Amino acid sequence: MRRTVVPDSLARLARHQAGLVTTVQARTHGINADSLTALVRHRRWTRVCRGVYDVRLPDGDAWTGPGTPSTATALGSPTWVASRRRLRAVWTALLAYGPGAVAVGRCALVLHGVAGLPATIPSEAALPRASNRRDMEGVSLRQFDDGMRTVTVGGRRTAALDWALAQAVPELPRRNGLAVLDSVLHQGTLSRREVEATHDLARGRRGIASRHDLFELADGRAESPLESFARLECVDGGVEPDTLQLPLADHRGGRRARGDLAWRLPRGRHLVVEMDGSEFHSAPEAVRADRLRQNRIVSTGRVDVLRYGYEVLDVLAQEVRSFLNRAR
Repeated sequence: MRRTVVPDSLARLARHQAGLVTTVQARTHGINADSLTALVRHRRWTRVCRGVYDVRLPDGDAWTGPGTPSTATALGSPTWVASRRRLRAVWTALLAYGPGAVAVGRCALVLHGVAGLPATIPSEAALPRASNRRDMEGVSLRQFDDGMRTVTVGGRRTAALDWALAQAVPELPRRNGLAVLDSVLHQGTLSRREVEATHDLARGRRGIASRHDLFELADGRAESPLESFARLECVDGGVEPDTLQLPLADHRGGRRARGDLAWRLPRGRHLVVEMDGSEFHSAPEAVRADRLRQNRIVSTGRVDVLRYGYEVLDVLAQEVRSFLNRAR
């Protein structure tokens, strides 16, 4: 049997849709039913759910559109893998429920470029009008919220950022809930007042009772989700940092560095906690920058530095408390 050639136009569409296409799209671009069956049988394509197929683009083939990993993200790194996995969940839901589907909640946050989401998110979408359609093969159909505003992102309807946050934060683990709120403030996509309004949209939702404080704690000075995770560990552990991104000059009063989390100590000193880890600092350039930054902080002679990664977050608050008790 002659090998089916996938048209370039369909491959371009797949790159925009996280490597996925629908049966209708394949037919529109010249792949008939027999050819589609052959592609799946010979494992060149994979069926994801009813009417949606993975065209098996090479791993290094760049995806396009909103939510795709940054070109600065190292190919194959944990950040790159997690970004692609989340985007695959978004497009699976949008394609499964057709052109009228709206990205909501965590999927909408992916398209809005918000950082801080878990590596794996549920595949979910909503339909604007009442429908008899139900969840299908791991893809959830959510209720379309009354009054929800939508915007167009990457050619698809998406819940507006404030609505997406109101839907997602009550359902996210607390640390991720704080991280996404920090992210929108850090990026400047929402103001402090708009985050407060988002809190009002979230009231009454299941799960919000244990998330109210996150809206108050949200701080745009956090520069990575890991910093948000660490701050929440300290807050919940009773040792909330005195400040974030503490500015420090070197011993000559020259090049300035900043400490991620900082606590005041006697005689004008500070304890600084620096956060790093493979999920957020995977590229060699980032590792080099982190090391140089720590050297500049230590060289001031006025700080004590503790350094942590994701894998030891559970002991961070306890160790900071012990250090502060000794120092004070």
